[in-house]
Amino acid sequence: MFMIDITGVRPLQARQLELTFADGLKGTVNLDQVISQYSGVFAPLLDQSYFAQVRLNKELGTIVWPNGADICPDVLYSYVSGKPVVVNGERVLN
Repeated sequence: MFMIDITGVRPLQARQLELTFADGLKGTVNLDQVISQYSGVFAPLLDQSYFAQVRLNKELGTIVWPNGADICPDVLYSYVSGKPVVVNGERVLN
């Protein structure tokens, strides 16, 4: 696991986010690749105006929306960097 906080977020069109991480990595992630189904707490993200309400939660080190939806920063780092998430020596993402 990376354990690198997100330090900046900017919403873009088509459910994309520009993210900056504490190690200086900056890149864009398309949430359609991260979220398999926009249901439950993620359903409101289909509305662009709601999606654009994304904010950085410095305490959590990740991004959040008003309804409490958040995404693990390790998952987002993996998508932006192209590096896999490895847990106990086993590749679990990317």
